[in-house]
Amino acid sequence: MMRISTLLTALAVTLAASALATPSFAQRSEGMSSGRASSIHDCNAQAGKFKQYVWGDYEIDKYRACMAQHHQEE
Repeated sequence: MMRISTLLTALAVTLAASALATPSFAQRSEGMSSGRASSIHDCNAQAGKFKQYVWGDYEIDKYRACMAQHHQEE
C-alpha cells in the first residue's frame, strides 16, 4: 500500500511540474513585442511560399534568414 501511495505522489508531482513547463505558460509570462510579432508574420509569409514536400530544407532556411535580417531569434 505504501508503494502505491509513493508512486501516486510521484506521478502527481511530475504532472504538476510538467504543467508549469508548457510553452503556453512561458508565452503568458513573457509577452511578445509588436516588432517580433511583425517579423514572425513577415517571415512566415515569405517562407510559406515554399512547401515542405517540394522544397525540403529551403523553407526553414528562408525563415531563419528572414528572422536574422529582422534581428530576431527564430
